[in-house]
Amino acid sequence: MPPIDELTRIEPVHLERLERQGIFTTGLLLERSETTTRRQTLADQVDATTNDVGMWRDEALMLNLASFGPAEHQLLIQARIEGLREVLALPLDVFRDRIRRGAQELGTEPPTDLTMDGWWDQAHTLDDE
Repeated sequence: MPPIDELTRIEPVHLERLERQGIFTTGLLLERSETTTRRQTLADQVDATTNDVGMWRDEALMLNLASFGPAEHQLLIQARIEGLREVLALPLDVFRDRIRRGAQELGTEPPTDLTMDGWWDQAHTLDDE
């Protein structure tokens, strides 16, 4: 599970408060925000909104995709894909094109079609849960 500080859409004050609540990984964040009630409780504990918690959760879900690390996270940010919801909103061909364009902008090789397809499929599987 990636550390919580790999989330890019979180204010330092909220990051510190999450860590004080014992939330050090994205996996723990996902566990503590599984339901609407848990999201509200967590938001109250760290003085955030439920929208903030939802946004962090969305990015955490993306960070937990298979074969996904800091370099891939940077690539998707470059491709203007910041969370699972944005993956779900894109057709597969557009998703691939945006990632390829992001890789080109970063001067790196894009992931294989198999890897990109895997991320896209996993995002849709997570959405079904």
